[in-house]
Order: sequence, then C-alpha cells, then structure tokens
Amino acid sequence: MKQSQLRAIPAVDKVLQALGDAGLPRPLVLDVVRRELAGLRKGKSIPEFDGVVAQIRDALCDLRNSRIRPLINGTGILIHTNFGRAPLAERVIEAVSQIGANYNNLEYGLAGGRRGGRAGYLERSLAVLCGTEAATVVNNNAAALVLILRHFCDSRGGGKSAPGKNEVVISRGELVQIGGGFRIPDILETSGARLREVGTTNRTTLRDYSRAVGRETALILKVHRSNFFMDGFVESPTPEQIAALARSKRVPFVEDLGSGAMIETEKIAGLEHEPTPAEVIRRGVDLVCFSGDKLLGGPQAGIIAGKAKRIDALKRDPFFRALRCDKLILAALEATAEIYLCGEPNLPALRMLRMTVDELRHRAQTLCEALAGLPLRATVGAGQAQIGGGTLPRSALESVTLDLAHHSIPPQELAARLRDQPLPVIGYVARGTVKLDLRTIFRDQDAALLAAVRAACNS
Repeated sequence: MKQSQLRAIPAVDKVLQALGDAGLPRPLVLDVVRRELAGLRKGKSIPEFDGVVAQIRDALCDLRNSRIRPLINGTGILIHTNFGRAPLAERVIEAVSQIGANYNNLEYGLAGGRRGGRAGYLERSLAVLCGTEAATVVNNNAAALVLILRHFCDSRGGGKSAPGKNEVVISRGELVQIGGGFRIPDILETSGARLREVGTTNRTTLRDYSRAVGRETALILKVHRSNFFMDGFVESPTPEQIAALARSKRVPFVEDLGSGAMIETEKIAGLEHEPTPAEVIRRGVDLVCFSGDKLLGGPQAGIIAGKAKRIDALKRDPFFRALRCDKLILAALEATAEIYLCGEPNLPALRMLRMTVDELRHRAQTLCEALAGLPLRATVGAGQAQIGGGTLPRSALESVTLDLAHHSIPPQELAARLRDQPLPVIGYVARGTVKLDLRTIFRDQDAALLAAVRAACNS
C-alpha cells in the first residue's frame, strides 16, 4: 500500500471519540482499535472513516459477546457442552459463594491448628456415593484418564510400574471420539502409553483380551460408549469376565465411564439404562473415572473412584498436583455430593428430565396467551429433547415447544434477534418457525423469555 493511502488511516483518538461508550473497559477498546487500524495496513484499500468505525464496532461487538453470561437454552439439549453442561443447584451456588467470599480451611486442620489435608471430606463423600474404598478429583475427565495412564504406564524407562510396561489393551470398538475433536487414541498417546488394540470394531472376545495381555501390559482399559451405540452383529465380554482376566494377569482394570449417572436412568420415561460408578465397581473394575458436570449435575471435574491403594498411588504422583481442583470446584462438588447423600436428588438437570409433558404444555399455552397482540403467530408444538453431553445417545424425551412465526421477519432473522437480546434466547429453526423447547427453559425464566420475544419483534 502506498504511503499516501496509509495517511487515510484515521488516528486512534479520533476513532475513540467516534465510538463513544462501547460498554467495555477502555484498555480493551483501545486494544481493539489499535489492532483493527493496524490490520488496515494489510488491505488493498482504506474504507471511508464511517466504514472504519463500523468495522471496529463489529469487532467490539464480537468481543463483548464472547464474555461468559447467562442465556436461555431453548434447544432441548439438557447437558449442552456449548452452554456449560449441567446447571448447578441453588445449594451448590450458595456453597461456592460462601467459600469464594471468605478464607477457608482448604488445607488447614481445624482440630490440630496446622496444615491439613485437601479435599478429605469430598473424597470420603464421593467414595460412599460410588460404593468404593476411595475416590479423588482432578479438573476434568480427560485429565483423570491421562493421570491414570501416566501413572500406570512406564514410557520413560523405569519408574512407577515395572520397566517397559506401557501398553494399554483396549477394544477397537471403544476408540471413541469425544467432544471438540478429542479422540481417545490421542489422549492415550499423549500420556506416553502405547495402544494394543484388540478385536474388531463390532466384535471383541475375551480371548482377544487374553492373547493381548503380556509382559508389557500396563492396564486393561474399557471406554463406555456413552455418545454412540452399536447394534446388530456385535459382541463384547462382560466387565466381570475382563475383571477376572485382569486379576489373573495381575494388571489393573480401568473403565472410563464418561457421564457419571448416579440415578437409575431407565426409571425415567424415554431413557435407557446408563451404568453408574457403583455398578461398574461391583462388576470388578479397579478404577472408574467420569465427569462431574454431566448427569452428576455438578461442576466440571474428573472423578476417579476405586480401590484405595490405586487412588493413594495416583494422589502421590507428582502430576496429580498439576491437575487438582481449586476451592470453588471442591466446594461445588461437596455440595452436589451431599444432595445425593441426603436423599432424593433435586438438581436442575434431573428436574428437567422428570418434567411431565402436561406440565410443559400448560406452560406453553400460558406463554402463547401472553404473546397475543404481537406481529407473530405463537403456537404450542411438539419436540424431542435430548440428554446431550455425550450421554444416552439412544434416549429421547417427549417434549413441548413454543413455536414462533413472525408475520414479516424470516425465522432465521427472528432467531438472530433472539440471540442478540441482553439475555440471549437460543432455539432452533424447523418448518418455518423458531422452536423453543420448554424442557430446557427454567420456569423462572418465562418472564424473561416473554420480554426477549417482545423486544425481538419490536427491534
């Protein structure tokens, strides 16, 4: 670009004056302005001043929208990874608020008046909840799996396991991909483990496992197919059979359970059975790991439960410190575990699962009546809610939707306007309408939902 053209790039102060109050801290606004003006130097031409300001406003809007804030989830996906997975219970929020606002006994023994252990109450609670000898927590389930693999696999020549023991025996049918493009094989290799794949995609026998276990075997890993299912000509040995083989070969047997359900999901209409950590442990697994923010209904965490000697060994591993949770996560998990231990769990995700269609339909009718007089058609529709979060892939819940069709605005534009509200409303477009699934919209959000729809129609 010629020097004469570069002179057309406006001064920073002039742009800042034209922007006025951008609703962001001034240092952030200044940074965006400087970056955008510097980017103009790489273009073929310089827009007019108003065009430059408009471009910077768009960049500031993008930055503003990237802040984490609440929204109304009308997608019908309960454990939505993009929306922060499981919402927390009020009791959990209160616990986090109390601990976050005060000093606390995170690593202080009140009885002895000196430095104490960390997360002892939580670990005991999780162990009781899972029916295991011991339990511990790291920052997510992928980290839990990496910690287990790093500890039991010797990829550095000597160490925690016998020299050369770094093979992980796993069925080819369980080499799954989880959210965000993360693949189990990649996670395993990151930990320094070597995969020993057995069987085929659809059929793995106990003999396949037996033939694969040798002097280099560090552990047998089973990965629960929580985000997909196979049907038809399929076969796999039971956990009890694999556990018996692992004991006879003296190698650990570990299962990555994924979702971490603590209830009998099959008792809810529309849901299939999801194995619980306690069930897996009873079937002979040495260690089980699962997520804290899926069906458990707590914060993001990776929970490991099983035999005490295995858990103690993991906690002594130097890598454990790099993965441990902070005071807020520990407080949230404590409160979540207590909800289960005190009786029938009343967690937001579980309440959404148990809502009846009649209850949802009554809410939808009330909302439709409240929207009368607006330039749109609001009707009660039918939906199929999903669990999400890589959980119960065959399960679907009958649900009810609020269907919105504006008289003059296309449905895609109406959906965009709803997303652009101070409290964004996220739904989906189907059959020429914007559909908002009420199963994933909290009842106390109904007033805010009505306000958002009215604002979207009038903007």
